[in-house]
Amino acid sequence: MKQKTKTKQPKKRLENLKNTLYAFKIITQCAPFMLVSQVFTMIAYWFFTGFVQEIMFLKVLLDVIENGGTFKQFATMVIIFVAAGVLSKAVDCFGDYVCSKQMKVFYKNLNQKIFKKAVEVDMACFENPAFYDKYQRATEIISDSHYMEFSYVFAMIISGGLTGIFLIAYVISIDAKVLLILLSMLFVVAIESLKGKVEVEKDKQMTPHKRSKAYVKRTVFLREFAKDMRTSGIFNVMHSRYKQAVEKNREIIKKYGKKMAVLEVLSGLFGTSLPVVITYIYAAYRFAIKRNLSISNFSVIMTAMSNLKDVFNDLGEAIGAIRKEAKYFGNLREFFEYESEVTGGNLQADELETLEFKGVSFTYPSAKKPSLENVNLKINKGETAAVVGKNGAGKTTFVKLLLRFYDPDEGVILYNGVDIREYNIASIRNRLATVFQDYKVFALSVGENVICREVETEDDTACIIEALKNSGADTCVNALPDKEKTVLTREFDEKGTGLSGGEQQKIAAARMFARNFDLAILDEPSSALDPIAEYKMYESLIAATKEKTVIYISHRLSSAVLSDKIYVFDGGTVAEHGTHDELMQMNGIYSDMFTLQASNYKSEEGSVSGI
Repeated sequence: MKQKTKTKQPKKRLENLKNTLYAFKIITQCAPFMLVSQVFTMIAYWFFTGFVQEIMFLKVLLDVIENGGTFKQFATMVIIFVAAGVLSKAVDCFGDYVCSKQMKVFYKNLNQKIFKKAVEVDMACFENPAFYDKYQRATEIISDSHYMEFSYVFAMIISGGLTGIFLIAYVISIDAKVLLILLSMLFVVAIESLKGKVEVEKDKQMTPHKRSKAYVKRTVFLREFAKDMRTSGIFNVMHSRYKQAVEKNREIIKKYGKKMAVLEVLSGLFGTSLPVVITYIYAAYRFAIKRNLSISNFSVIMTAMSNLKDVFNDLGEAIGAIRKEAKYFGNLREFFEYESEVTGGNLQADELETLEFKGVSFTYPSAKKPSLENVNLKINKGETAAVVGKNGAGKTTFVKLLLRFYDPDEGVILYNGVDIREYNIASIRNRLATVFQDYKVFALSVGENVICREVETEDDTACIIEALKNSGADTCVNALPDKEKTVLTREFDEKGTGLSGGEQQKIAAARMFARNFDLAILDEPSSALDPIAEYKMYESLIAATKEKTVIYISHRLSSAVLSDKIYVFDGGTVAEHGTHDELMQMNGIYSDMFTLQASNYKSEEGSVSGI
């Protein structure tokens, strides 16, 4: 057991060093002059105030008075120190200005890095609570201003260390025995370091509960949750979860509060009370009884020890704080160093000719049974294929594997006869256009929602108009005040507009038509539409995607009737496949589903291709 403790400590120290060095690296990358400006600012203030002004100035003036100096000498010293003070203040102000500018630069650049990394990580991460905790702790660098704190305490260590060295050297030049008194102050550094460690551990345990609180606060204000919050009892449940998270964090604070209180008392004892009292007694003894200490040296020792007390306390707190802040940067490092398990090769994807699943099986990390098992299917260029089945049959998992959100556990997906894993991921996805079941529209203009970038040219506008027409969204968009320039939602624009679920789904579908794609994947693209509108949408889609390869994913069978191939998923396997007529003749799963759904559509206008 002892051996484990011995090996664990060096690892922790090495980890702390790595985190500290990483903090320097990331701050320097995002804001090259932030640390430098902060250090110069702190040196200009603390060194001048703590040593030059309160020690050197005091010593020189008292020596001039004691030795019967002239007024001219006195005035000269005052002018020199005033000039030094003005220079110090100028450096301080300039450093503050540069530092404030650099902090904005850091905030912007680090945010960009975090956002970029967040969209690069595996989709599996977004179904993993542990990853969300890492992401939460990574973003705390910015949200809780840990980068500012790190810069500040680093500058404090440099300026405080420099000031302390000069103070100690000056005091020793007067009386070396005072050095013994200073040794008690070293305990402060160890105590403050331990405080930082306790603080980090406390924050780490609080992270999951902070995330729960943040989720509740977010959902209470989000538009998509507003109706359910008001028409059901779910608010009481959410509020209960919020109170539970608050109570858990309160228990954690209480648990660590006692430790922190004891450490505060010890820090005050060794950092303030003992050194100051002993120094005062010793200096008074030499000055009043031994009479071997001049007034100037007496005053300097008293002032220096008082300043040293502050320096050691600040250094102790700074060292503890920098270790604490380094831990947060360690969370950031862990987040940035995450390596995706889904990786691509160097091949660039050419125009789609064939797409094939061969013996593909997949189980989600936390699941007990496979979502897909030994799936075999092949789709050729220009074909329209429907993947149908009940909810939970594995249809969406099929799409996730095709989009390289996950990789199969067994089997292989072939793109033009080559393992899809050998292609560059971006080059594969650029060949695809997708419309998801859980579609999203953003608080941007209709046009920006369609082309997913800023609208800058007439060609962009023409592309948007054509895409809206192909998706069937042009009718509702043309009725809006500013047509495709209208902002969706009123979250950021009081002139914005809200659309129905079906209209939003058509806007999402328009994104597909705004792209140059080989393969369109439509995952329940009409879930918000009624059966007649759904059928009309599929007719429009088929016409607009002529000579394109299309895969429809649905548990509703309007799309299947119009498809060249139909694959029926059941329990994660391809239970049946063929054309609509072939599957109806089998009298199997597809036939039962189609017959059941057809009976529900009889009351609708007309029939849907024989339904």
